[in-house]
Amino acid sequence: MPATAALLVLLLAVAAPLAGADDPYRYFTWTVTYGPISPLGTPQQGILINGQFPGPRIDCVTNDNLIVNVVNNLDEPFLLTWNGIKQRKNSWQDGVAGTNCPIPPSANYTYKFQAKDQIGTFTYFPSLALHRASGGFGALNVYQRPAIPVPYPPPAGDFTLLVGDWYKAGYRQLRQSLDAGGALPPPDGLLINGVQSPPAFVGARGGTYLFRVSNVGLRASVNIRIQGHRLRLVEVEGTHPVQNVYDSLDVHAGQSLAFLVTLDQPPLDYAVVVSTRFAPANLTAVGTLHYAGATARAPGPLPAGPPGQYDWSVNQARSFRWNLTASAARPNPQGSFHYGAIPTSRTLVLASSSPALAGRRRCAVNGVSFVVPDTPLKLADNYNIANVIEWDSLPARPAGGAPPRAGTPVVRLNLHEFVEVVFQNTENELQSWHLDGYDFWVVGYGDGQWTEMQRQTYNLVDAQARHTVQVYPNGWSAILVSLDNQGMWNLRSAIWDRQYLGQQLYLRVWTPQQSFSNEYSIPTNAILCGRAAGLHTDEQDAESIQG
Repeated sequence: MPATAALLVLLLAVAAPLAGADDPYRYFTWTVTYGPISPLGTPQQGILINGQFPGPRIDCVTNDNLIVNVVNNLDEPFLLTWNGIKQRKNSWQDGVAGTNCPIPPSANYTYKFQAKDQIGTFTYFPSLALHRASGGFGALNVYQRPAIPVPYPPPAGDFTLLVGDWYKAGYRQLRQSLDAGGALPPPDGLLINGVQSPPAFVGARGGTYLFRVSNVGLRASVNIRIQGHRLRLVEVEGTHPVQNVYDSLDVHAGQSLAFLVTLDQPPLDYAVVVSTRFAPANLTAVGTLHYAGATARAPGPLPAGPPGQYDWSVNQARSFRWNLTASAARPNPQGSFHYGAIPTSRTLVLASSSPALAGRRRCAVNGVSFVVPDTPLKLADNYNIANVIEWDSLPARPAGGAPPRAGTPVVRLNLHEFVEVVFQNTENELQSWHLDGYDFWVVGYGDGQWTEMQRQTYNLVDAQARHTVQVYPNGWSAILVSLDNQGMWNLRSAIWDRQYLGQQLYLRVWTPQQSFSNEYSIPTNAILCGRAAGLHTDEQDAESIQG
């Protein structure tokens, strides 16, 4: 290829995945290391980013371009995934085992992506080898552009709370337990921003403050409440709900939300309480809402959590409603997309299970337990590498009675399909499911076995949009999703031991019309591993020529 042509290919490849010159760029260099932490008062080894636990918080504005150079100084391969960031046309940056080769020890990889058409509360975390059990996670908050209104006045302050269960055992010990066929032990505690009792959240009496809450734990559902104060829900995973007021809010594994609190009580210190839900042992972490100038703590006991029954949580989940008149991240109302009037092209019913496979506990979807292949699925698809992907091998309905098997299922779907997905929980513990690259509408929750008759109960008008949905024990949750984002996307359990043990699959959303308007090309800095090692793209060859 002539040098001028190669340069043109390179410039197009670099420029195409990033937005126009008007969208700002934000650059970060993160070094990942081991380091001592004591979140529960006992020293243990943690995974730090730039020496921090939790990792650095990213604050950006919708449509900003984020350039994050991750240097892996661990002794194991490492990847970060960006939980809830849609990665428009860019699953190459998703940071999971099916799309990216891991960053080897003593190497680096630079993520390049855009927080496009999103406003809200998100997170990042390690996606491999149970690393997130030792840290490496952090907050990613996306703010609105001046031209995009949000449906509440600017708050007087903005607090980020990363909450979740925690283990004194490190990720290696927990991983060994799972690899040996065992289950995770009960967690040892709950954390708020990496500790059990975080520094106070300080505000002035009369002010209204935004609290962003993300459940970054491995598996436990939690409830959050603030002594003597009401919580006005204003954001659920990047979209605006109807602003109902609650005494407390459940946040399940992998989920995020935000609420407003008005400091309208006497100027004292009030307890911010996070506690586990539906667990044998009730774990609690307590922070403080401090009124400026307060010198005493509010009297009385800590506020009690909600009833332990699932009915309370189900009813709260059903009360979440999409605000149809609020602006989206683009200047148009959220309700301008009438999802309930669109015919679905197909239905996937996905049943979870945790059977024994070769004498060890595994987790499965429709009888298939996902095994991470030696070559990322996205690379195998890009280079047409055979015998890596099991195309359409997952039954579209639960495999009744069949013994589980190991596999690498990928469901092929067409770009712009509109799909119904039903998550069927066949077990006695709460489930939580996440879909990378997308928001979806949670149109129904129900008990028992889902049937087509349940569609009559769906909310087809103002169901809450989100990216992670809980599924109650021996029940089902139904979602509708518009497949407008081409790529290879991970659909997984957000309960991390279940994900690690195989409760996941991939969706390949595709069209034969190859265009940057549909999907970007493989990045020039892509790490190639497995059976793709040594292969190169035209863009990488062009970069080599210019280098």
